[in-house]
Amino acid sequence: MSAHREKIAVYPGTFDPITNGHFDLIERGARMFDKVVIAVAASPGKHPSLDLDTRIALAQSVCASLPNVSVIGFSTLLTSMMHEQGATIILRGLRAVSDFEYELQLANMNRAQNPELESVFLTPAVENSYISSTIVREIAKLGGDISPLVHPQVAEALRKHYTT
Repeated sequence: MSAHREKIAVYPGTFDPITNGHFDLIERGARMFDKVVIAVAASPGKHPSLDLDTRIALAQSVCASLPNVSVIGFSTLLTSMMHEQGATIILRGLRAVSDFEYELQLANMNRAQNPELESVFLTPAVENSYISSTIVREIAKLGGDISPLVHPQVAEALRKHYTT
């Protein structure tokens, strides 16, 4: 009888900031897989509002209640980082049909680089389907209430970030 190979999924993203939509997918992924690694991309080309260490710390805080979830930062090729993590599953979210074409391109490129990788797509809960980090940042910048969209610690971090 063969030994059970641990199913490790990586959920990559900029998480600038991590939202309730992200957490919904993480929580569901944690039920589906043995381990979920939240991989916070440095993404200097995207010019994130929050620095990498802050984004990692917020993701760790938001996911603290999930024992099989860990958070790392990375600035390498996704497929290389996944090899280092022993992961074969890429977890991604699809909010709208418009996300699909881009995600399909990424999935095919990742599989071309490593044929053992599989991409798993989850759709958000209806109440989170309109949430994006970009929208959350814009509302926070303008002093709006983001508390229904993010964890309280994320809301506080953004409030401090945009008032200093």
